[in-house]
Amino acid sequence: MSTIEPIIGEKNNLNYTFNRTKLTLIKMKFYVLSAFISMLLLGCLSKKSKNTINQIDENHSEETSLNTLFKQGDDGYACYRIPAVVTTNSGVILAFCEARKSGCSDTGDIDLVMKKSVDSGKTWSGLKIIWDDSTNVCGNPAPVVDKETGDIHLLATWNNGEDHESEIINGTSIDSRLVYQLTSGDEGKTWTKPRDITTSVKRADWTWYATGPVHGIQLKKETYKGRLVIPCDHIERDSKKYYSHTIYSDDHGATWKLGGTTPTDQVNECTVAELTNGDLLLNMRNYDREATKARQIAISKDGGMSWIDQKFDVELPEPRCQGALLSVQKGSKNVLLFLNPADANSRVNMTLSLSADEGQSWNKKIPIHKSHSAYSDLTELKNGDIFLFYEAGYKNAYEGIHYKIISKNEL
Repeated sequence: MSTIEPIIGEKNNLNYTFNRTKLTLIKMKFYVLSAFISMLLLGCLSKKSKNTINQIDENHSEETSLNTLFKQGDDGYACYRIPAVVTTNSGVILAFCEARKSGCSDTGDIDLVMKKSVDSGKTWSGLKIIWDDSTNVCGNPAPVVDKETGDIHLLATWNNGEDHESEIINGTSIDSRLVYQLTSGDEGKTWTKPRDITTSVKRADWTWYATGPVHGIQLKKETYKGRLVIPCDHIERDSKKYYSHTIYSDDHGATWKLGGTTPTDQVNECTVAELTNGDLLLNMRNYDREATKARQIAISKDGGMSWIDQKFDVELPEPRCQGALLSVQKGSKNVLLFLNPADANSRVNMTLSLSADEGQSWNKKIPIHKSHSAYSDLTELKNGDIFLFYEAGYKNAYEGIHYKIISKNEL
């Protein structure tokens, strides 16, 4: 027995060792297989995620298709930029923009064009060229409707098509930046010949100058009732500083005068609205990026003849881009609407912001287009709905100018 037991014990130990080794190998195979499957799954998910990001331009899963009014390449123009829009007394929508012949550059052969809708945006007219001055720049549309006369005044700027903005700023350009007015008395069917008003609204020591680009307003409160106000910007010749300012007319567009300039620089393209108490709110593109990447605002208590209380509105982020402000009446309250690419760093995320307290806070945000977006404007339609008009795309912000109608019930 004693000679056998060690053999039996050794066999048992061998079986145990063998079984344990076999079990260990099985476990190792399982772990390796699990790891391999996990890697495959992660790879697929990563690839799917990457493809989703890359293909968002194709899928447009974030929203419905864009309603495009001006598309790159249409009607002989390579690019359409700088939208502006108004609603006439009878409810006709007039949508303006720059039509650029050769590309999306700010210089070169640029015309002012328009399309109109007589049925609240359901159908649209063909392209109408309002101002074509050979190969020169006709741009920065800033339309305003005179509710008392029915006339539409279109303020715009001109420069030689060979001049670049930097050359105009530095005083080395062929010509300067000039300011013009066009008027329609028949809701956009016909327009007057462009009239040069530069000497009335631009100081001699200013170089660069821009009207809008955005709609102007007509004041409703008693002291300055009927006044037409256009938001503008300029650059000083010597200091090279950027400022926002306004111009105005108290005689239904017959003459124009220079209004007030912001007390502080590092602002330019701006938009204006009248508040309930008659003050004007100026909302501006901000270049003081070290302070905050948000809009700047200022107040006027004299109809735009001077501006005070300039400060940042931290609730309105921006990537250095134009924006549009509109005041509408909802019941007994005044609601401010602001449209811009609401991102601190990039021209993306076109958003409609709403304020029910005269711009003290922006308590509601309506996403419009999450992807690339840039300049915009908005107008109230005859039925109270809001017409949004904005540059956007899925590969870049300048694929076209599109529109979206927001129901008054969403405000």
